[in-house]
Amino acid sequence: MSKLILVATPIGNLDDITRRAVHTLEKADIILAEDTRKTGILLKHLGISKKILPHHAYNEHKFLTSIVQRLREGNTVALVTDAGTPGISDPGYLLVRKCLDEHIEVECMPGPTAFVPALVLSGLPIDRFCFEGFLPARKGRNKTLEKLADETRTLVFYESPHRLLRTLDDLSTFFGGSRRISISRELTKIHEETLRGTLDELREIFRQHPPRGELVIVVEGKR
Repeated sequence: MSKLILVATPIGNLDDITRRAVHTLEKADIILAEDTRKTGILLKHLGISKKILPHHAYNEHKFLTSIVQRLREGNTVALVTDAGTPGISDPGYLLVRKCLDEHIEVECMPGPTAFVPALVLSGLPIDRFCFEGFLPARKGRNKTLEKLADETRTLVFYESPHRLLRTLDDLSTFFGGSRRISISRELTKIHEETLRGTLDELREIFRQHPPRGELVIVVEGKR
C-alpha cells in the first residue's frame, strides 16, 4: 500500500542516520528532497541509487497534486530535507496536510532534530520550552519579539550566520542584555561548539568572531 514517509536525516555527522531510515530510503519508489544535490551525497554515502525529485519551499504548492497522484498510483514516497526532520522549519507540512485530507497514509521516522541537542547543552531549564524556528525576516518581526519578551518558558530559535548579529541585537533590545543565552553551531560536526553567557556577552563575542555554520539559539525565559 502506498504511503508518504517523512525520513529524518543527519544534521551533520552522516553516521547519525538510523538503520530504519536507511531501510526506508532503500525501499521507497520516489525520494522527495529539499536539495537533490545534498540528498544525493547522503544516498551515495549509504550506497543507495534512487530517483530523487526536488521538493522545497519554492515548488511545494505547485507539485502537491502530482505527488498525491503518484501516491494514489501505488508509489511509496519518502520525504527528506537537507538535515533533520521534515516539517521542522523545513518543507513538509503542506504535503502532510494534503495527504491527510486525501486519506493517504502518512508515517514519520524519528531521528535527528537540531534544537534537541542544543536545548540539552544549553544548561537552561528544558522541562518547558517554546520552539520558534526562524524569526520573521521583516514583517511581524518586532511584534513577534514583543510577545515573546514576557514568555517564561525557555525559547529556541534557528538562525543563519549572516543574520545572527542582527538577531542578537533585536533579542537584547526586547529581552534585555542580561538574559542568559546559549548558542550552538555545527552540531554533530568536527567544529561543533556551544557558547553560553548573557545576550550582551555573546553579542560581543560574535562581533569579534563572525560565526560559520547554522546556529541554534536558546534563550532563558523571563524570570
